Amino acid sequence: MRKIPKSNRASSVKAKYRANLSFRMNVLFFSIFILFSLLIFRLGYLQIVKGEDFVLAVQKTEEVSVNTSVARGRIYDRYGRILVDNEPQNAITYTKLPSTTSSEMLQIAEQLAMLIEQPTNRVTYRDKQDFWILRNKDRAYEKVTDEEEAAIKADENIAENQVQAEIDRLVRERITEEELNELTEYDLEVLAIYREMISGYNLSPQIIKSENVTDEEFARVSERLPDLPGVNTTTDWKRVKLSSLSILGRTTVPSKGIPLAKLNYFLARDYSRNDRVGESYFEAQYEELLQGKKSVIKNVTNNKGEVIDTLTTYEGEPGNDLVTTIDIELQAEAERIVEEKLLELKAIGGSQLLDRAFFVMMNPNTGELLAVVGKKIETDPETGEDYIVDYSYGTFTTAYEAGSTVKAATLLMGYKEGVIEPGTRLVDQPIKLLNTEPKSSIFNRSGAIPMDDIRALEQSSNSYMFQVAMFLGGTRYSYNMPLIIRENTLQTMRNGYAEFGLGVNTGLDLPGETSGFKGVPDNPGVILNQAIGQYDTYTTMQLAQYISTIANDGYRVQPRMLKEIRDPSEDGQQLGSLVEEITPNILNRISNSQEEIDHVKKGLRQVYIGSYGSARSVFSNTPYTAAGKTGTAEVVYYGPLRDEWRTETVNLTHVGFAPYENPEVAYAVMIPWVTTNFELYFPQNNEIAREILDYYFELKYKYAEKGISDSSVEQKILPPTTDEKIDEETEEQVVNE
Repeated sequence: MRKIPKSNRASSVKAKYRANLSFRMNVLFFSIFILFSLLIFRLGYLQIVKGEDFVLAVQKTEEVSVNTSVARGRIYDRYGRILVDNEPQNAITYTKLPSTTSSEMLQIAEQLAMLIEQPTNRVTYRDKQDFWILRNKDRAYEKVTDEEEAAIKADENIAENQVQAEIDRLVRERITEEELNELTEYDLEVLAIYREMISGYNLSPQIIKSENVTDEEFARVSERLPDLPGVNTTTDWKRVKLSSLSILGRTTVPSKGIPLAKLNYFLARDYSRNDRVGESYFEAQYEELLQGKKSVIKNVTNNKGEVIDTLTTYEGEPGNDLVTTIDIELQAEAERIVEEKLLELKAIGGSQLLDRAFFVMMNPNTGELLAVVGKKIETDPETGEDYIVDYSYGTFTTAYEAGSTVKAATLLMGYKEGVIEPGTRLVDQPIKLLNTEPKSSIFNRSGAIPMDDIRALEQSSNSYMFQVAMFLGGTRYSYNMPLIIRENTLQTMRNGYAEFGLGVNTGLDLPGETSGFKGVPDNPGVILNQAIGQYDTYTTMQLAQYISTIANDGYRVQPRMLKEIRDPSEDGQQLGSLVEEITPNILNRISNSQEEIDHVKKGLRQVYIGSYGSARSVFSNTPYTAAGKTGTAEVVYYGPLRDEWRTETVNLTHVGFAPYENPEVAYAVMIPWVTTNFELYFPQNNEIAREILDYYFELKYKYAEKGISDSSVEQKILPPTTDEKIDEETEEQVVNE
């Protein structure tokens, strides 16, 4: 037998090994191919066959942002004394899920009514009708016959989606008073809760009750939260004022919510319907700063509308704290003085029309308002007793003839127009025009007194100002002359006064400002009345800006209440870090030289200290230097007492600034309709100015001694000056304007 060589056997083994390896590799590659094919097939199946189903599933799971309330910013006076604060209070809320039915919400409302006392004063007649229908559906819809229902459906003027609404309307019309009286007190409480629950949006917490939630109610509801889906107990904030100053404004309460007129505006800015919002003055003006930034919670829901997860995506921030320009200690004393003088005048005969008085003090260099005072006498219709209300907003929302206080502007306008110059001498004499009664200065009814412009201011010469007005109209006075003037003379005068802020908006950073009333001229002689402040009307705020413009060397500065914007306080001891300090806003400079302005200032100084000065008796002995102008305007009454319209009466005014050399404050007093007795003299306008000015300087020295400052970046929070607290629920006192 022939043997195979050893080398051939080895080659055969290697060939078999290679063949086996090649087979295995082929199997592996084939398996991989099959697996990838299956994977591709599966992906194609998921994407092409099931893709739409998965997209729908994803769309059914959504993230819904829910804003929750945060504390509103506090308001301080210029020295860090709190004026408006927040107090925490218990609150009960309800969050409606998309899947929640009306019957389920009604069951929850019934359970809550057993746990809390819900006021029913907001329940309307329509609410009762709808609730009766909800409780008595069979009885309710029996009131509409099948024929009537068929006729409604067949009516081409009624859209398909309005059919049920029309049927419900008929049902409501046919519900009797006896049927509505079937609703018990418990039913009305359930209704009061239910109406709050349905007024919110899906997944948005709606406050059911936050006012006067007792600790017991809070605890009872908290214990039963697992049985009350959507209900939660939380902390809300109540706005509390530590001052009755009305220009601080008010906020709405949750039970009232956003005013209907501004609902769309606020909803577009992520507010909830029952959020507090500023509804007047400072609170409204700076709403965006005070409101803060709400925390944002995202509720992740499944395709059934059930919340499966809750994520906080933004913690939120309280509103900014705002420091006002007001010195609340000065404000309080100014209010006391104005109220005292108002009551003094009211006690004098002939004061039946008198019901109000105003005062404004501001820094002429910065426009910062230090005190804004308005007091008004109202009468209780039930008891007939008088009481005083705060009317500080009347300083810029109501206007009156200002009298002789405007004469400094008349002189400066005469200089600007080139019809007189500093030192011009004229004769104070009665002005007798053709077919008119003589018009004269109070101190000179029949004589002729030569005087310059300084004395004209000091002694308050009407005649001098009448002649300036004639010069502006292109004519000079002669006895019994017809008054023929340039056509645009009155407008020229108005333009001149406007440079000082008279007859135009001051730029005040509060809403509702009026520019006053401009008379419609029916004869050329109105320019004479205009020159002495007895034609157009001006606000007390305009008078304060006007005298500030003179004190500030001709620069008209915007008056404002906001001094600083700060972060919320971290410890309650120190004001938060400074975000922004508001800088003065110069609106314009009057068209006069510094020499002319200084000259008029000398005349205003003489009003206080000169031998003929109309305010000498009150201001000649001040421990500080000051200057100003008194005013009396003979006017016709058009106030709230309509039966007294067209009665002749008198306005008292006063403007001034101090210290004379370097003014720190400018001020204005306005007391309309003081008396119908033209024979009496009243010093109260001058006394108000003097007494408040005295107190300003007293406080200045007191603050310096105690180290109290309004300019430090790191400012301490000082105690309030009063224990008075005014809750946001307190009914606002009505002012009969």
